[in-house]
Amino acid sequence: MAVPVAGAARSASVPAPVPPVQPLLRSATPAALAERYAASHAAILAAEQMAARNGHQGRAAMLRAMADPSRRFLSFDGRDGGRTVEVFGELSRAERIAVLVPGSDTNLDKYGLLRGGSIRLQQALGDRSAVIAWLGYRTPSTVSFQAATPGRADEAAPALRAFVRELGAALPAARISMLCHSYGSVVCGRAAPGLDVANIVLYGSAGVTVDNAAALRTRATVWAGRGSGDWIAAIPHTRLHLPFTTFGFGVDPVSPRFGARVFAAGDGGHSDYLKLGSLPLRNIARIVSGQAPTEVGRDA
Repeated sequence: MAVPVAGAARSASVPAPVPPVQPLLRSATPAALAERYAASHAAILAAEQMAARNGHQGRAAMLRAMADPSRRFLSFDGRDGGRTVEVFGELSRAERIAVLVPGSDTNLDKYGLLRGGSIRLQQALGDRSAVIAWLGYRTPSTVSFQAATPGRADEAAPALRAFVRELGAALPAARISMLCHSYGSVVCGRAAPGLDVANIVLYGSAGVTVDNAAALRTRATVWAGRGSGDWIAAIPHTRLHLPFTTFGFGVDPVSPRFGARVFAAGDGGHSDYLKLGSLPLRNIARIVSGQAPTEVGRDA
């Protein structure tokens, strides 16, 4: 793999303040959520002011948009490329919750794709549903050594595991699914053991570092889908053990050998799974809702 060009603009170079520590979300009442949203709103405004003072006007403008009162964040940290957890839908009344875990090159400066997909999925799910865009880790660059090794996923997994457990404790009756795109599937694979979720959906995935779905040690139903136009199909499904890490992610999640339930994902590319009107969007929404996905079909 090639490495990023030296000197390229980096989202992580924008300074941001240390956010206040958020208390655990022990309940998901409207009042408790409003308090959490308000604290995150204040953290976004503080980051916007620091970005503006340091001459990063593009980031400041984006943060002003994020601070819109209509948007709801469970947490925000503008440092090192950004960490944010945004809610779409009314979480306090949600019976179905999808936690979206994004892949490489997702940060505050490239947040639009994750946000747009989250909005479209929540619209497809309808009432009594919520989608949570969990940008809770430092994602690797797509063209980097880190994108082919589990290091960043190992860093991220404890935070994802803690968040999903916190969410389940606050909303014990809700059906929670983890939706894991690209490198995000490696994060989900590392976080999966013991998590009480209904579904783990792997899409656009090159592998999750285990040989089969059973090795994830989860009671969740494990699903996998890949569009026929997704370049990630060309990634070799191998694992090379190096002195300090492992290179590659192993068995193809859509192969019979892996043992996931495979859903039809149309003919789109790597970033098209949550595209408006697409077959994978419909099928992922059906999975989150507890329905069987369409087995065959093409994008609308």
